[in-house]
Amino acid sequence: MALKYLTQKIAQTIDEELMSQAGGFSIDQLMELAGLSVAQAVSKIYDKSNFSRVLICCGPGNNGGDGLVAARHLFHFGYKPNIFYPKRTKKELYQRLVTQCENLKIPFTDDLSEQLLQNDLVLDAIFGFSFSGEVKAPFDHVIQKLKETRLPIASVDIPSAWDVEKGNIGNRGFTPSMLISLTAPKLCAKQFNGTHLLGGRFVPPELERKYGLNIPPYPGTEQVIDITNLLKEKL
Repeated sequence: MALKYLTQKIAQTIDEELMSQAGGFSIDQLMELAGLSVAQAVSKIYDKSNFSRVLICCGPGNNGGDGLVAARHLFHFGYKPNIFYPKRTKKELYQRLVTQCENLKIPFTDDLSEQLLQNDLVLDAIFGFSFSGEVKAPFDHVIQKLKETRLPIASVDIPSAWDVEKGNIGNRGFTPSMLISLTAPKLCAKQFNGTHLLGGRFVPPELERKYGLNIPPYPGTEQVIDITNLLKEKL
C-alpha cells in the first residue's frame, strides 16, 4: 500500500492526538524526536567530511524548534553548526533550546549573507505544516537569499514558503536538495523530486492504522528511512 500524503488539517489533527491525554506525548518530546531524526537524516546524506559546516535557519515556531534540537545533535555528531534565528520567541521551551545550544558554544549569527558564504549546507527549519498565507518580514528576505544560494538545502517537513498542500505556488519558494518529512509526507511533497527521507519514529500502530499512513518499516534502530525511490515507484 502507498505511503499516505497528509493534508494540513490531518497533519495538525495527528499532532493534536499525539499530544492529547490519550496520546501521552508532550511538545518537548515530539520536538526532540523530530530534531534527532533531522540530524540523523543530514548525517546520512551529507557526510561531515564534506559538509561539516551547517547553517541552520530557524523560524519562530515548532519547525524552528526542530532545527534548534537538530543543531544540538549535529554538534554531538561532529558537525559545526551555526544558527540563524532572526525572530525568537519568549516561550520557555524555545529559550531552553537556545540555552542548550549556547552551552555547546554553537554560534548564533545575524548575518545570513556572510554565513551563506562560509557554510557547506543549509538546514531549512523556518516554516512547518502550520504555514499559510504570505511570507512576511524578516523571512521574505531570508527566502530570497535561500533562492539565490548555490549551497545544498535540506528542508524540515516542508520547504519553507511552499503551500503545505499546493507546493511552490508562483515559485515564491526555493527547491531544496533534500526533504525530511516528519510523521508522513505532506501533500506538497508530491512536487518534490529530490532526496526524500522520512523521520519521526514515534507514531503508535493504532494511530497509523486510523489514518492509513502506511509507514514503511524503519530498519534496525534507525530514526529515518529513505523513501525517495519508494515514492517514485508509487507515482
